[in-house]
Amino acid sequence: MSDAVMITNAKVLTMDAARPRAEAVGFAAGRIMAVGTAAEVAAALPGARVIDAGGRTLLPGFVESHLHLVLGGAELSQLQLGGVHGFDDLRSAFAAYGAAHPEKAILLAQGASYEILGAPVTRRDLDRIMPDRPIAMMSPDHHTVWANTAALTAAGILQGAVMPHGHEVVMGPDGLATGELREFEAFGPILALGGEAHLQLGIATGGEPSPWPAAAMRAADKEKVVAGLLHCAAQGITSMVNMDGNRYTCELLRELQEEGRLTARVKVPFHFKPHMELSELDRASAMAAEYQGDWVTSGFVKMFMDGVVDSRTAYMLHPYPGTDVTGEPLFEPERFKAICREIAARGLQIAVHAIGDGAVRTTIDGYEAAGPGDLRHRIEHIELIDKADIPRIGALGITASLQPPHPPGAMDFPMSTMETVIGRSRWDDAYLCRTLVEAGARVVFASDWPVTDVSVMRGLQAALTRPTYEGAADQRLDLMDSLYAYTAGGAWAAHMDALTGRLMPGLAADLVLIDGDIEAIAAKDLGQTRIALTISGGNTTYEGVRFG
Repeated sequence: MSDAVMITNAKVLTMDAARPRAEAVGFAAGRIMAVGTAAEVAAALPGARVIDAGGRTLLPGFVESHLHLVLGGAELSQLQLGGVHGFDDLRSAFAAYGAAHPEKAILLAQGASYEILGAPVTRRDLDRIMPDRPIAMMSPDHHTVWANTAALTAAGILQGAVMPHGHEVVMGPDGLATGELREFEAFGPILALGGEAHLQLGIATGGEPSPWPAAAMRAADKEKVVAGLLHCAAQGITSMVNMDGNRYTCELLRELQEEGRLTARVKVPFHFKPHMELSELDRASAMAAEYQGDWVTSGFVKMFMDGVVDSRTAYMLHPYPGTDVTGEPLFEPERFKAICREIAARGLQIAVHAIGDGAVRTTIDGYEAAGPGDLRHRIEHIELIDKADIPRIGALGITASLQPPHPPGAMDFPMSTMETVIGRSRWDDAYLCRTLVEAGARVVFASDWPVTDVSVMRGLQAALTRPTYEGAADQRLDLMDSLYAYTAGGAWAAHMDALTGRLMPGLAADLVLIDGDIEAIAAKDLGQTRIALTISGGNTTYEGVRFG
């Protein structure tokens, strides 16, 4: 086979229970042809080009189980505020970015901590930073935006706006917007000033761009997608579940595939919103039927049951510490059950963002009402769960889609969230992982990029080194279980297990070579470990080390 490749002298971790370890893998025509000893693979693929891995660890390509590809790709060119704290540093960052981009209608920044100024941010704070140009900054969780007066005026929401349930333009005592905008529809008008609102439509409203973007806009949008794909390839990612999007996203991806520029397998949801009638699910069924290849697929429905803990919009069974606020479910529970039954009857998978324990319970109830089957319904995040609901996840076959970078103190998010928002009495119910596995749940790992760094190696380090909260159980999994959650487990949860996620003959040649022996690297050093090589469908998509 003229295109055959053999990677040898590797420490191969296959994630295949029948043959968990090997020293070589051979592939051709985009498929794995042989896994075994160097001699076995060489005999199966005579004349193959040989890559000497030099003792490095070879794994199945990573499966990113929850990210936002298009939004993340678009945000790579925006101002990044991670690590910025205090008024002076924030003003300097915006000043430098504004000077470098005089052409932008609005200066958009990402990664602004809720505590960036040490007190709630208002439009007047941002007016002091830049009064004469629209500026706005988004929180790391992407559920809150703060905008200055110029931006609020340009977007037409300084006087407030009527919003759907759960979305809010926060108003001040002066009858004007404070500058804080909670959830997608509230800050959509701000993002529209930057010309990218059409990319937010799927996650914000469940809609499609109208009119349909012309070729020039599609070309610009595809470049943003490609930027995101290249960024992910550098982290060893070969498959991903894209949690934003719509049919327009699928079309961009299909065009990239036809152009030979799609470097990862992408699954895209239909977003069902509380205002929709059940008949809107016809669109979900149509997407599932139209996109079912090896590279672009749909087949699942995404919903939001609540918001996030930092803005206290996550739905809790009990009030947040020191308040009478519990948040609210975005779907009325009985209606949600009916929606779940209808989606399941169509043979579609369901994925629900549920962060608070109230939202988690409501989601579990909906899945229980949908009935048994192999649709592999998922709950995204599960940052707090009531003890009574822990065994229900495994018993009902629900996948827990977790993000190792998210627990405060594990990676980039501060411990202050645990003190001020969760409350010590609930620390033993927060950010569970091992407890869910021990109760029979399937767990998959992801980053939620661009909410956190998409680096799988950093996420792996977070999973293995996260702190154990006072009075709580150790929630860490071991290395092999964590790797499984980033590979075969993610593939199973995305209904891709017959295609990828393991290194075995017949499956796709999706591989990642780690720059070192992953079992010998200290957990605290994993985040600094490079990706040496990423191969997707037999094609090299990233080369961190030259192999000749």
